[in-house]
Amino acid sequence: MTDRMHLHDRSPARPLRRSRLARLAPSAVALAVALQVGSALAVEPFVLKDIRVEGLQRSDAGTVFAALPFRIGDTYTDEKGAAALRALFATGLFKDVRIDIDNGVAVVIVDERAVIANIDFVGMKEFEKDALIKSLKDFGIGEGLPFDKALADRAEQELKRQYLTRSLYGAEVVTTVTPQERNRVNVTFTVTEGGAAKISEIRIAGNRAFSERTLKGLFELNDGGWLNFYLKGDRYSRAKLNADLETLRAYYQNRGYLEMEVESTQVTISPDKQDITITINVKEGQPYTVTGVKLEGDFLGKEDDFKTLVTIKPGDAYRAEAVAATTRAFVDRFGTFGYAFAKVESRPEIDRANGRVVVTLVAEPQRRVYVRRVNIAGNTRTRDEVVRREFRQFESSWYDGRKIKLSRDRVDRLGYFSDVSVDTAEVPGSSDQVDLTITIKEKPTGNLSLGAGFSSADKLSLTAAIKQENIFGSGNYLGFEVNTSKYNRTLVLSTVDPYFTIDGISRAVDVYYRTSRPINSQGEQYKLVTPGIAIRFGVPFSEYDTVFFGIGAERTEIKGTTQLPNSYFLYREQFGETSSSVPLTIGWTRDNRDSALVPTAGRYMRVNLDYAALGDAKYMRANLQGQQYFQITRAFTYGVNAEIGYGKGIGGRPYPIFKNFYGGGLGTVRGFDQGSLGPVDVTGAFIGGNRRFNLNNELYLPVPGAGADRTLRIFVYADGGNVWGENEKLTLGSLRASAGLGVSWISPVGPLKLSYGTPIRKKPEDRIQRLQFQIGTAF
Repeated sequence: MTDRMHLHDRSPARPLRRSRLARLAPSAVALAVALQVGSALAVEPFVLKDIRVEGLQRSDAGTVFAALPFRIGDTYTDEKGAAALRALFATGLFKDVRIDIDNGVAVVIVDERAVIANIDFVGMKEFEKDALIKSLKDFGIGEGLPFDKALADRAEQELKRQYLTRSLYGAEVVTTVTPQERNRVNVTFTVTEGGAAKISEIRIAGNRAFSERTLKGLFELNDGGWLNFYLKGDRYSRAKLNADLETLRAYYQNRGYLEMEVESTQVTISPDKQDITITINVKEGQPYTVTGVKLEGDFLGKEDDFKTLVTIKPGDAYRAEAVAATTRAFVDRFGTFGYAFAKVESRPEIDRANGRVVVTLVAEPQRRVYVRRVNIAGNTRTRDEVVRREFRQFESSWYDGRKIKLSRDRVDRLGYFSDVSVDTAEVPGSSDQVDLTITIKEKPTGNLSLGAGFSSADKLSLTAAIKQENIFGSGNYLGFEVNTSKYNRTLVLSTVDPYFTIDGISRAVDVYYRTSRPINSQGEQYKLVTPGIAIRFGVPFSEYDTVFFGIGAERTEIKGTTQLPNSYFLYREQFGETSSSVPLTIGWTRDNRDSALVPTAGRYMRVNLDYAALGDAKYMRANLQGQQYFQITRAFTYGVNAEIGYGKGIGGRPYPIFKNFYGGGLGTVRGFDQGSLGPVDVTGAFIGGNRRFNLNNELYLPVPGAGADRTLRIFVYADGGNVWGENEKLTLGSLRASAGLGVSWISPVGPLKLSYGTPIRKKPEDRIQRLQFQIGTAF
């Protein structure tokens, strides 16, 4: 279907020449106007008596009139006619346009393009239809848009290309256009996907220093991995192959093979398009040993300082990784002195005869700059001051790369943003100034959190909470939590102001009302009622360390006369039905994780001590927690969490039974019923204990197809721990353990964690809860 423009003259003057111009293609018309050949074909200018439009079916006549460069009463010229054709054609609504002149009347005759009424996909399984329909609009193919055969062909080719990226080389796409009434069409893409081509063999030729098996083990692509059903490592991708080739080069160059090269790669596919063979030809070269490291250039007179950053060791095999790390460390150190654009280049001096190399590091600090302005972008809700107060790089001060990185990490650890980046730009017209732009991507911070658990005893337990971590964009926290489980019911109102003072001292206030029943197999005709209030202040002592001080007041009432667990009955008989306390709190936290949302490296530590010397209940209670994250590969992260709890009575009083620790379930040892681990009294109630230990291990795996959502991860876990009473011994044999798998995701309504596990170390009396689900917790 060819698009054409015509200019016809129904007057007797020069009919042949007018018909020639009528058949010019759009580009030819433009060229004719540009070269002013229109004067040879033009009619004499005349005054328009009328303008008529013919051929419209769906489009509005006003669209045509708006595109015309002339009106009734204007003087019509050939140049205006050509301009009108171009303008009408540019709307994309018409496949054929011409203008006839009849006795002073301009007749605009159009042939409309059909409008797409519906788009459908038949036989498609590999892609989501809704996502494809959205992306096709970028090609101009969408419901309500004019149909263009050329654009449809481009969309068809793009679909085929997308299938190639999924190793579906035999996929066929056929576009069918079905006319409908009122000049509309239905566009159907019929897909025959076929089977995915798989890598049947990867060959490496030219390797002598390392076995083919060792080198293939480095690759993300493989020809027979046992996790291919999940990771799809046998699906060919050019991007993955390029990444694997870089991994191969790095492996050699980190083991002395400085001149190693990948000479060529061949990718062949079988005639049935189901099997792929990859052949990689390498030239290893010889291994080199580092015999020396030299510094050249301008090191600001601080050569000794820079030498402490060198990780290249003479006498060891050449390691490209060490050279790159040293170069980065030099650039970062220059950045701390204000040299934002420092250049450091490594130049190896190779002695091939003896297999030796001297690494020369050449530095060019360029010019020292200071930060003129810090800009914040991407915050539509969060106030600028919430981000700025985390920045340690100040405006109108020397550029400091270390402070900029620290600032970025502090903003990320707020937990309000899914992505944080900092860009440096030179100030136009100034050689010693730069502007910093911190770009953030906000995530929902207000959420309705839900939690659920299933067990044979509890059936279904529910928790709910309304929380806003960044209320009104102020950086303050406000939360209201409700727990409606069978054994624990809680109402908590909390607020946190992280910058109660300008120096960064935080203030937190909790008002709560808790009702709980220790798990009892004989009925629950009793409950513990605890209203209270607490206030805490956090004082930052360093960039990573905060010390907390606080005071609270609470009262616990043991209610009920029947089926009361024996341990609670004895405590009430001795100390009365109501116990009050005024605990003083001191705590410490250190957090240097790289992210609060999805940590892959770093450590989190917490110590909390409650000391209640005033009131009826006198006790000391300590909690210690530590988390450590290790990035094993780019995709795999290992995290470990350990927690220890200890309580003791003071002032001659026993440790209050209602302050006991509980174990089992989410947050402690998964796979066991919530709060069911530990001592059991003679009535069968799980009463907890004054000592608790739990250890959680999680290995996070990527989710295929998760795209840019780095918060969606699958994990496997192994938990261990228990709760002990005052008179029980802590032994390895008393530990409970479980293992399982799950999924975690920072969803729009809060952090989600779903786990399914099974106890691997248990006792016959233990209560099991294999499936556990909660939104709003970690570990």
